[in-house]
Amino acid sequence: MKSSAPRTRWAWTAATFFGTGFLRPGPGTWGSAAALLLWLGAAAWWHPSRTALAVGTALAALAATLVGIPAATIVARESGREDPGFVVLDEAAGQWIALLAASPARWQQWLLAFLLFRFFDILKPPPARQFDRMHGGFGIMMDDVAAGLYALLAGVLATRFL
Repeated sequence: MKSSAPRTRWAWTAATFFGTGFLRPGPGTWGSAAALLLWLGAAAWWHPSRTALAVGTALAALAATLVGIPAATIVARESGREDPGFVVLDEAAGQWIALLAASPARWQQWLLAFLLFRFFDILKPPPARQFDRMHGGFGIMMDDVAAGLYALLAGVLATRFL
């Protein structure tokens, strides 16, 4: 990381998911865990219906993605890295997508969503791998959005058939 380069504060705050991306080891796992904890906290605090929780989660994932694309682009440029590991807002967006069908009252569902998202984020099956090869914030964000969609689908199928 370039230490003398100026930092765009909002972009670094958002892209690192409020500094979570600087935790070691495995900043992506920490970013996913932080997103999961926020989701569980929101569900415990507001006690939303299942539909309201799913809508709120989808809106959070969409907002993270829309903010994350320009933020990740700026942070990648300012850090001099194509896909900085400390950018973890993409993990938060993908994790929230993976949680869309989970119930906070059923720990097996949200744990499965967490594990499946991490699995697909690391594996990066197509088209996630193709997104990962794109430059800038779009590629940084969209490979995790794709991994979240894979995890959501796998979690729904597992819950339905197991």
